[in-house]
Amino acid sequence: MQFPDDDNGKMLQAMAESGIDLSKALDVDFFLVFDDKRDAESALEDLVAREDDGDLEINFNEELEKWELIVTLNMVPEYDAIVEREVALNNFAAEYDGMTDGWGVMQHQEGDEEFADDDHDHECGEHCHH
Repeated sequence: MQFPDDDNGKMLQAMAESGIDLSKALDVDFFLVFDDKRDAESALEDLVAREDDGDLEINFNEELEKWELIVTLNMVPEYDAIVEREVALNNFAAEYDGMTDGWGVMQHQEGDEEFADDDHDHECGEHCHH
């Protein structure tokens, strides 16, 4: 399978090479970062009010020293769909003085019985800090 020669394409290529089935829906984590906690909380409230599909989580990323809003969407990780969602989320985050900071998937998705549910290893792109 061929992917564009950019960060998203390289990420998808690495996922395919590691044996992840890219034809099936996966939980894809998109990371939005904010300098100010109030901005992150306002963005979170807006996303909750929109009632979009997906799970939301907010925390302070000590490595980045920024507030991080994780938007988890169950989707087939197709290149165009990833890029479209990332652009939309970046535009959304910018309304709250934030920006996207990459995306990733859990290496072991639901149904992998040999790994505990609290295994948070991400397969992340070049700009992801997880």
